[in-house]
Amino acid sequence: MSPRIVFLVGEGEYESHRTMRPVADRMESALDAEVVYKTPDVLDDMPHFPEQSYGDLSALADADLLVVYTRWRRLPDAEMQQIADYCDRGGSVLGLRTANHAFSYPEGSRWETWNDGFGRDVLGSPWISHHGHSSSTDVRWASDGGHPVLSGVPRSFHLRGWLYRQKLSDGCTPILWGEPVDPEDEPAPSPVAWTWERSGQRTVYTNMGHPSDLRQSIVHDFLVNAARWCMRLPGPGPEV
Repeated sequence: MSPRIVFLVGEGEYESHRTMRPVADRMESALDAEVVYKTPDVLDDMPHFPEQSYGDLSALADADLLVVYTRWRRLPDAEMQQIADYCDRGGSVLGLRTANHAFSYPEGSRWETWNDGFGRDVLGSPWISHHGHSSSTDVRWASDGGHPVLSGVPRSFHLRGWLYRQKLSDGCTPILWGEPVDPEDEPAPSPVAWTWERSGQRTVYTNMGHPSDLRQSIVHDFLVNAARWCMRLPGPGPEV
């Protein structure tokens, strides 16, 4: 049976509803996967944070991987419950860039803790800040040993996207490291990507995801490798 990958994409800044479609197509082909590609009915977010909907998320019930690249969503309770159920059962997650602030619920909402909690408790770091839109990022492997997710990924490369500051949860293992180039404020070299395993659940997060990043074959290779590792599928490189 083919693995099932559910994509939740779409936000108001990077147009992930558009830029992630080639990534989904690549995963479908390379991993012989069934892809369920979901975009919200409203893409806008700040400053008004309107309610949005992805529609039917029942595919999460038996999905093998959830890929998230969205920002400041306010979804109906039923959809949030389906996402929460997936995470609670230990479903693996691949998060990109703004996924560490995927939700924005008002004070008093039953989902308020997900504003920071999804980044911190599911992906491995909450949203903190970045180095400014005019900066870019030099990226290198975080260790000489590499990782299966880095199979075919050069030891160093450059990204137009600006580097996020991170505060990793216990147990996260950086696999890519970033140095800000021409930062607009005090530089803080930080992980660009990491893995996280706990109670059988596998997570990969990366702050790659700027539209120019997603035109690079390097980034596509990384994301396919990350999906393969999250789902424990056979592939290049030693298993870790």
